[in-house]
Amino acid sequence: MSYAVPSHRDTPRGLAKLFALNWALILLLCAVAGAGFLMLYSNAGGSFSPWAGPQMIRFGVGLVAMVVIAMVPLRFWRWVAPFAYLGAFALLVLVEIMGSIGMGAQRWIDLGPIQLQPSELMKVTLVMALAAYYSWLDPKKVSHIFWVILPLVLILAPTALVLKQPDLGTALLLVMGGGAVMFLAGVSLWYFGAAVLTVAGMVYAVLKSKGTSWQLLEDYQYRRIFTFLDPAADPLGAGYHITQAKIAMGSGGLAGRGFMQGTQSRLNFLPEKHTDFIFTTLAEEFGFMGSATLLGLYTLVIVFCIASAISNRDRFGALMTGGLTVTFFLFFAVNMGMVMGLMPVVGVPLPLVSYGGSAMLVLLAAFGLVQSAHVHRPRSQQD
Repeated sequence: MSYAVPSHRDTPRGLAKLFALNWALILLLCAVAGAGFLMLYSNAGGSFSPWAGPQMIRFGVGLVAMVVIAMVPLRFWRWVAPFAYLGAFALLVLVEIMGSIGMGAQRWIDLGPIQLQPSELMKVTLVMALAAYYSWLDPKKVSHIFWVILPLVLILAPTALVLKQPDLGTALLLVMGGGAVMFLAGVSLWYFGAAVLTVAGMVYAVLKSKGTSWQLLEDYQYRRIFTFLDPAADPLGAGYHITQAKIAMGSGGLAGRGFMQGTQSRLNFLPEKHTDFIFTTLAEEFGFMGSATLLGLYTLVIVFCIASAISNRDRFGALMTGGLTVTFFLFFAVNMGMVMGLMPVVGVPLPLVSYGGSAMLVLLAAFGLVQSAHVHRPRSQQD
């Protein structure tokens, strides 16, 4: 595939940019968010307060922000990418100094009306920075060890800070999202093989370190791992969350118990039912059909984004779109796998469905970048 840098002569101008937006993608995002509003309304017992109402306002603000970001030329985002990364990294450092503590973790910066979670920003700015780096770098050099060092530093430095918060789920997403950009840029598969072996060694070290003076994870993180392996060992303790989640999803059957008729959520058996475990509410109330419908919407979002990335002849736009698409996929794949007991519980929200301010706004901003790459992609004379 050949790449080109878009110029002002081959991209839409003014109001034409609005018509050039991927409106099918916007409608899909609205449909996913709508499912989230319904679940938050149901979890609150048929009330827009305290979750559905604020979530709808945030989505409206984020949707406007997405369109505004999409109108900005792609060359600006290429230029601003390293500065955005440095800003997000500085905020992560600031979290260590003066961050707010919630549920045993120090992840937020208190800005008064909102709680900013810099790690959410880092998921996007990391992809932007790596895409900008590889769009600058000669494709023939991407696998040279010298040119691989900087991307690894860009990925591992924020990952270390996020692990310290501690936030294992976000740390994993940073590593996998950054690795996806490196893979799409054409980095040799030998590096990924070495990474797999390194991860296997780290997992072994993590398990062996439990109970020693050099223990690598917090006690609660070890409980999550062992609960994943055998949730029935402590059904009223560490295994309570996943046990109740499985009961809720199983009771939904094919078509579900009906809207606002889920006993597990209505009787407050479900933990974190408005955030990380909101998918279980949907599965209980709308059953397999509702769950498959949501998964289908997510799949269509991925398909539209992949199609946009493949058709984009600008290297930065293609890599950024591909990296953000993989990050979005990891969001819902990890969350769904987590609540179904296929993965350890790592605290990853369901994108556009779980309640949350930072995650919602940052994700819509990321889709604004995807739209900017789509709107400002180079066009041939035949297009």
